[in-house]
Amino acid sequence: MVEQDRRRTPRYSFVARAEIVADTSDVRVAAGVSELSLNGCYLDMPNPFPLSTQIAIKISSADEVFQSKGRVIYLHPGIGAGVTFLDVAPKSRAILESWLHAAGKDPQRRPG
Repeated sequence: MVEQDRRRTPRYSFVARAEIVADTSDVRVAAGVSELSLNGCYLDMPNPFPLSTQIAIKISSADEVFQSKGRVIYLHPGIGAGVTFLDVAPKSRAILESWLHAAGKDPQRRPG
């Protein structure tokens, strides 16, 4: 049986730096962003937080910073995690939309 694609919006290749903090600790973890959509991203990190962990995420690219709450929605142990964005402020939403617009025009874009 083929697994259905549950994504609500297109996902684009996107290279950026991220800083993640779990709501349950003050530990800051660095990760790489490799995919981005309007609703979430994929984080490259060898020790991802457990499934359903609530996080604060800060993504930096091209002198702009996107910030949001989020939740880990799937894991690839030892590789990374998929995160959904929650409660995105209007300023961060505008930054995210501009990154996605640029990524959609040039799929090979590598900001950073």
